[in-house]
Amino acid sequence: MTTGPRVRRLADWDDDRLLALAAEHGTPLYVQDLGRVRENYRRVERAFPDASVMYAAKAHTGRAVLSTLLDAGANIECAARGELQRAIEAGADPNTLQYTAVNPPDADLAYAADIGAHHPGLTVTAGATDTFDRLAERGYDGRVAIRVNPGIGTGHHEKVATGADAKFGIPAARVGEVAADVAERFDLVGIHAHVGSGVLHEDLDDHCRAIEVVADLAREAADAAGTALEFLDIGGGFGVPYREETAPLDMEAVGERVRRAVGDLEASLKLEPGRYVVADAGLILTTVNTRKETETATVVGVDSSLATLVRPAMFDAYHPIRNVSTPERGAEPVSVGGPCCTSADVFCTDRPLPRPERGDVLAVGMAGAYGYELANQFHSQPRPAEVVIDGDETRVARRRETLTDVTRLEE
Repeated sequence: MTTGPRVRRLADWDDDRLLALAAEHGTPLYVQDLGRVRENYRRVERAFPDASVMYAAKAHTGRAVLSTLLDAGANIECAARGELQRAIEAGADPNTLQYTAVNPPDADLAYAADIGAHHPGLTVTAGATDTFDRLAERGYDGRVAIRVNPGIGTGHHEKVATGADAKFGIPAARVGEVAADVAERFDLVGIHAHVGSGVLHEDLDDHCRAIEVVADLAREAADAAGTALEFLDIGGGFGVPYREETAPLDMEAVGERVRRAVGDLEASLKLEPGRYVVADAGLILTTVNTRKETETATVVGVDSSLATLVRPAMFDAYHPIRNVSTPERGAEPVSVGGPCCTSADVFCTDRPLPRPERGDVLAVGMAGAYGYELANQFHSQPRPAEVVIDGDETRVARRRETLTDVTRLEE
């Protein structure tokens, strides 16, 4: 099977098709390319031929994306009750699901325990002894994995460097003790760790060093529990190059390095990419409504905002932007922002773009991961529509919200 390039840049999208979508469906508009989702998933599969490659649903839980990946043979890793339910509604066999519980609310644990009672293939991953106690209180004695904390965090931002955050996982010094206890009460099948998100080439040394620690902890856990483990789950975290000058990961080389870091281990390897699979498969189309010249900046106002895409405000994240209407027009430095009453509602500052004029359509790239998932209704803004494209076909995956949708629960 052939596949596309390691990363899809904004210039690789068909401008005419994007303009047609904006004209037909309005803006702001999320666009997700299901063909690219498949390509990215297959690339990870080829790099890890002996591993089980799951998809981390939290990156994009849209049914069209989940169904596409299920059809491609992926299993789904879920971090919340809603993700479990949405995966099942998209067609996932509950026996194949993995639920990673992080400080789970009671309703989440009860839902997972009920699934496990009827579908014993479900695996629950927990990173706190309290969570195991709460599972036992609910009568759950099925498949579990222990999330461990290797004390090493990597990734594009401190808020996603989970491997060194005390919130996540059993401390390394306690893994053997906890494994012995858990094995007496549950079916201990694996060790899990996720050390960070957005890992690129410069992060691979730390990432692989953390995997070495986690593999050693898996050996220690198996010895302490007196049982063989079924799998070692190293999480996801593979990054994508949001900036145009950043090189994409060579996944084949990454696979080789990860396998060396794991070493000899009597357990199969699992991983759960999310961002890598969907980020460059999605973008946002937005329309310029305001152009303002000042002494210090040219401000371009658009109909998207931090309610549409919060990552720039939340993580100081860079997203590429392209003037789809006139990509060949002369460039000038502009600041692009939305209609929210906060200085955080800015997509870029003093970035060279082909001169945007009122009515132009801009594309904000690399928005397929944690874009719609973090969309919100700040300023009572209805969330945007989402269309998916698959080859020559296009369809609406989520209709545009209305103000009635925003206020429905108040009624």
